[in-house]
Amino acid sequence: MSETHIERKLTTILCADVAGYARLMDDDEESTLAQLSDYRDVFSGFVERHRGTVVNTAGDSVLADFPSVVEAVQCAVEVQRELGARNALLPEDRRMDFRVGVNLGDVMVKNGDLFGEGINIAARLEQIALPGGICISGPVYDQVRNKLSVGFEYLGSKTVKNIADEVPVYRLETGVEHYSVEPAPAETGSAGNEKRASKKQRKKARREAEISQPADTTDVRARKEVARLKRFYRHLSWYGVTVGALFIINMVTSAGYWWWLWAAFGLGIPLALHALRAYDITEKVLGPNWEERKTREVKERLKRES
Repeated sequence: MSETHIERKLTTILCADVAGYARLMDDDEESTLAQLSDYRDVFSGFVERHRGTVVNTAGDSVLADFPSVVEAVQCAVEVQRELGARNALLPEDRRMDFRVGVNLGDVMVKNGDLFGEGINIAARLEQIALPGGICISGPVYDQVRNKLSVGFEYLGSKTVKNIADEVPVYRLETGVEHYSVEPAPAETGSAGNEKRASKKQRKKARREAEISQPADTTDVRARKEVARLKRFYRHLSWYGVTVGALFIINMVTSAGYWWWLWAAFGLGIPLALHALRAYDITEKVLGPNWEERKTREVKERLKRES
């Protein structure tokens, strides 16, 4: 009997899986499977574009390897931004966020499958990543830190399961990752308290979803701007109706004294504040994405000072 040849190689491994996949399947199995298939096609397209190979797609996971570390990380960033843009068009409870881990290590190749510690580390990094986020190991960071236009946050050396040595972990600051908000377990007690808690969770999830969208996606930015304008127009309509009603009351009750003007002025102050927010005066003065640019500048300064 001939022994199966086992090859060893140094490669960059990308591991990904869906955050909250069980919940999505419980809600709607058919839609979830169709969406997973579409998102995997996106993964495969970007992997091929960056000269990688999809090795395995068991369950809700994706495993790929790349001959280039830079290409692997660039692929991960582009995939997460593309999926983030697609998720922005979906209801919050149907968004499918992947977590991605990237590691550079020695692996064994047997019948086209990959094995070894290098794979295990990539899988642990993926578990540390936020939904929509990417975590990379120290060796990967050393190769890409000066080659990609993204920020990095050092999370420290982590002790991971079944790995003897601690693993230096870095999080990529892509603007796509976010904290998921899972529904809290129902508590014994008042149904009203549970309803209020659920409402708070939905509001928090909406805020985090808005923050997490990719800043450079035109469609997402357009939708956010239209949403701001819609809120402003709603307040403007309310203001017009209210001031009109006050004017009529003033004319009927005391036409000689125009007290409605003071009420219109007082109500106009919060409307003016809404207008400033709707038309994003701050960004027009300081430039687009000024907050992200300033954050990067402060982080770089603090790193130099430390």
